[in-house]
Amino acid sequence: MTKKKTIQQIQEEVDTYISQFKEGYFSPLAMLARLTEELGELARELNHHYGEKPKKSTEEEKAIEEEMGDLLFVLVCLANSLNIDLQSAHDIVMNKFNTRDKDRWTRKSEGE
Repeated sequence: MTKKKTIQQIQEEVDTYISQFKEGYFSPLAMLARLTEELGELARELNHHYGEKPKKSTEEEKAIEEEMGDLLFVLVCLANSLNIDLQSAHDIVMNKFNTRDKDRWTRKSEGE
């Protein structure tokens, strides 16, 4: 079993990988296009597994986990290229959910 990584460790690992190439990170718009492409691939796999669209016999079987990993990699690349700390971004969003949206959803009762 592999050791769990923090978001910071993931960002550092991706940066170390990308830094070995002269080309470096793609432009933000190119990465947005890749992010959209990877999201489409994830949507396609989810639709095959949980939706009404079966795979064609000629289509390769891909794991939802792999597609999520591809999406995460591109998101981390985009964040790194823009010097965005994803842990801070996460904390900002969770603060928003815990304050502004704290009464938006029906909470479970004790023991549910």
